[in-house]
Amino acid sequence: MNLARSFSNWRKYRQTVNELGRMSDRELSDLGIGRSDIPYVARQAVK
Repeated sequence: MNLARSFSNWRKYRQTVNELGRMSDRELSDLGIGRSDIPYVARQAVK
């Protein structure tokens, strides 16, 4: 994996974590996501 792709994936991961982290527990629950699941969901978004 080249450096540019790695950086792009990291940015997408951080953006996803930040966006989900700003949501309320109720909003996350509506999506079927627990607060502890955020890192997992963010990693899946990068794949």
